Order: sequence, then C-alpha cells, then structure tokens
Amino acid sequence: MILLKRAWSIFSISLLSTLTAYPVLGAERIKFNYGLLEESIPISSLESYVKTGRLDDNLASYSRYIGKKQLTQLRKSLITPIPLNQIEVSQFLYTPIGERLLEKLGKVIQTESNLSGFYAIRAALILSASEQQNFTLLNVLQKFPASAISINLSQTLEIVDALQDLVNQTQNAVALVNQQSQQQLINTSTLKVAPLQDLKNPGSFRFTKQTILLNDFSRLRQFPADIYLPTTQNPRPVIVISHGLGSDRTSFAYLAEHLASYGFVVAVPEHPGSNSKQIQALLSGTADKVTNPREFIDRPLDIKFLLDELTRLSKYNSKFQGHLNLEQIGVIGQSFGGYTALALAGAEINFKKLNADCPALQDTLNVSLLLQCLLVSLPHTEYSLSDSRIKVAIAINPVDSSIFGQESLSNIKIPLMIVSGSDDTIAPALPEQIQPFTWLTTPNKYLALINGGTHFSTIAESSNEVVSVPTAIIGSNPALAQRYIRALSVAFLETYGVDQENFLPYLSTDYINTISQQPLPLSLIKSLTPEQLQQAIQ
Repeated sequence: MILLKRAWSIFSISLLSTLTAYPVLGAERIKFNYGLLEESIPISSLESYVKTGRLDDNLASYSRYIGKKQLTQLRKSLITPIPLNQIEVSQFLYTPIGERLLEKLGKVIQTESNLSGFYAIRAALILSASEQQNFTLLNVLQKFPASAISINLSQTLEIVDALQDLVNQTQNAVALVNQQSQQQLINTSTLKVAPLQDLKNPGSFRFTKQTILLNDFSRLRQFPADIYLPTTQNPRPVIVISHGLGSDRTSFAYLAEHLASYGFVVAVPEHPGSNSKQIQALLSGTADKVTNPREFIDRPLDIKFLLDELTRLSKYNSKFQGHLNLEQIGVIGQSFGGYTALALAGAEINFKKLNADCPALQDTLNVSLLLQCLLVSLPHTEYSLSDSRIKVAIAINPVDSSIFGQESLSNIKIPLMIVSGSDDTIAPALPEQIQPFTWLTTPNKYLALINGGTHFSTIAESSNEVVSVPTAIIGSNPALAQRYIRALSVAFLETYGVDQENFLPYLSTDYINTISQQPLPLSLIKSLTPEQLQQAIQ
C-alpha cells in the first residue's frame, strides 16, 4: 500500500512537472515497475476523467492517495493545448538539446519491454502533432507506439528525491534572502531625505527612437539596434539591453522607454543567432540548432561592436553628436542576455568547470545547463569578451553557474545587480542566481528576488513571438514584475552608473517595501556569504 501511494505520487509529479514541460506519455496502460512489483492504470480511465470530470472504478481506487487539487491539475495538464505542428516538434526533438531531454526521459518512461522510451516518446509527439495543431498530452498518450508504457520507479524515485531536495534547498535559500532583506541595506530614516518618488512611473524626459543597422564584416554579422535618444542638450549615459534566447529587441522595449524617460540613451540590439527568428528557423526546418555555441562569443561581441558604432556616430552623425556620454555605459541582460551582461562585466568563460559539470548533464535538474554545456564544443581558448567601457551591469535571470562559476564571477569588479525569480524553472534561482551572488566580490552588489517570479515574468509580449508561452508558465502578474524592473533599474543605474547618490535610498528595504505587492513580493539584499547560504540549505 505504501508503495502504491508512492507510485501514484511519482506519477502525479511526472505529469505535473517534467511532463507538463515536455509532454511524453502514451499507451493503453501505464505500468509502475519497482523490482518484481507492478501496478497499472488504464489510459481509458484517464480519457474518461478528462471528458467527464468523473473518476471510474480504476482511477477512483488511486484517488485516496492524492488530493482534489492534484487531480484537477492532472486533468488540466492532459487537455492543455500544445501550440506546435509536426515540423516544429520534429525540428526541436532532433536538436542536441531535444535529444538530451529524450535520453533523460527515456530512462524513466519506457516501453512495455522496459527499454528506453527515447524513440517511442519522440514518435508519439510527432504523430500527435501531425494530426492536429494544438494537440494535447492526451493525444500523445493515444499515439504512443506500444501497448503499454512503463514507469521505472527506481529511476523515478531518484529524480523525485533529487527534485525534492532542490525544492527544499531553494525554499530555504529564498526564505534566507527574504529574511536578510529586512535586516540589510540602508536605513533611509537616518538619511534625512525627502519623500521618495515612485520610480515605476515614467520620468520627465521626452525621447525619440530610431533603428540603425550594423554590419560587422569581420564576423559576417549584420544586426539591427533600436536607439532611444532623450531630448536634451547634454550628453547622457548609455545603457545597452541584451535580450534572451528566442526573444528579440522588443521584449524589453518597455524598459528602454522607461530608462529613456529618465534621461538615459538606450541601445537595444537584436542578436541574430539567438533571437526569435532563429527559433522560427529551427521550427520551420531551415536551422538544426536552438542556437549555435558560437553565440556565447558573438553576443558580447555584438555589444562591443555596437558601442564602437555609437562612438563613431557620436563624432560624425548630427543626430548623435553631443547626446552620448560614452564615459558612463551600463548593460542590462535577461537569461542568455544575463550571461552576455556578466561576460561584458568581466566574467571569463570557465572551461575547466564546464568540463567538470557537463559529463553529468543527464543527471541534472537544472535545465539551463543544457544551454551552458553547448559551449564545450568550442575551442577551449581565452576569449576577450569583457569591455572596460562598461561601468555597471544588471543581470536578470542569468545562466552562469557552470559557464562562469565562482572563479570567474569573483573577477567582476564593477557594480552589479542580479535579479532572480523564486519560481524560475529554466534558470533556477538557487544554482543560477542566489549561489552565484555569494561568489561576487565587487563591493557594490545587489540581489533582487521576485517571490513567485518565473523566467518569463519580466519579458513583455512580442509581436514577433514564434511560440506562445502558456500563462501558467509565465506566472502571476508579469506587469507587476516589469514595474519592479523599471524601478530597480532606474535606482541602480542612477546610483552607480551616473553617481547620483540621492538615488541610493531607493536601494533600501524601506523603499522596496513601499513598492512590493502581492502576488509577487519583492526582496533586495546587498550581501550574503557562502557560509550563510550553505547553513540555510543543509
């Protein structure tokens, strides 16, 4: 009985977490194998439950082991549309990242002969997508090319235990950050400052926007950049924003406009090898990779080339002359763009750590390592990616744990803010932001934690979006998360990018508490040691 209870719990976790992200089941029956013991559930019972909302006798016997909420989530996961067609599914599943995911899932989800489900999973997905757009997990169940699907409980137990450990450690780390947030930073009551304005609201500067096209002939690389120019008579600081993988330069237009309204010149390039067009090419069959490993090099070089071009325009183009202060430059990046910002800020690619971490890639629950470990295929040499012109950086949901590690992140000397979401399943908060924050040695460092924030909370919807991100994955109230980014960016960039000390109170617990709201309460800390974190997560 205890084993059956554990089996149903594992089945639920498999569907509601891993399989919701990567839907992969199918057969007439689902069998749970643990040594010589075996139990099963008919697929027809799940089909009946999806259609009627009622449990038949087969499924009802298991319902005592799970709650009503889990059953509701299970039903929702079975009928949630998957907005991909056959070509799009096929292209992704034949990429190195797609195949690594299939290998991992195939160890747990097997055929009736207890063989890896790698090929059966891929076939079921492609077959389901071939028959209809917006297919569902239930469709995949019906197309699985075997009479039964076996869940390997021994393998699943290991994954579930590891997942639970990660969840517990992350919760403890998040609790520590929230606790420290109330104890650290500046006590504004001692500063005797005037009442603080709401930095989430636009500033007083008007601005214009124009698009330039850059051609780096040395790399045979052409890409556009949107430039937001405040209407002013004096040179203004320059901020560059780097988008994430599969995104584009419109994803953070809201932030560019907000910073421009506070008098910053904002440049937003589009990285051609890792933007939405690259994902479109992948899904349409004209590309065979999510992104080329070379993008880890080209992205920072895009920013450096853009700064070179802005320097040239400031000398010879009347629209730019007298408007750019190229002695005060900052960079902001999200996800892959967060990596880009950290590389420019002084963190060097750490091939030694990558070589140590990536062989165990199939055992990790950190999805971001699938991206980071692409880099091991490049020549292991020193790449000059940092830029001394950059004086301040903000990394939002960065991927950095293995590609940099402690050794490289400790080399960053400029002021740096890391922004994390506690519910980020792509670049998990603990290994990718909270722990890396403890490795920083720069004296002016901040960690902002959006409780309940996901990997997509701060990204605005784009008209160029290739695949819609489900609301459940985006999370609650992304508009609130984006307002936080507006306020935090202005406060941090004014304080450390422009040396306006009167903005320092905005980086205090008192101010953060005034803008923090449910359902995404905000915390901000200025220090956290590895020892404090280790003690909290043990």
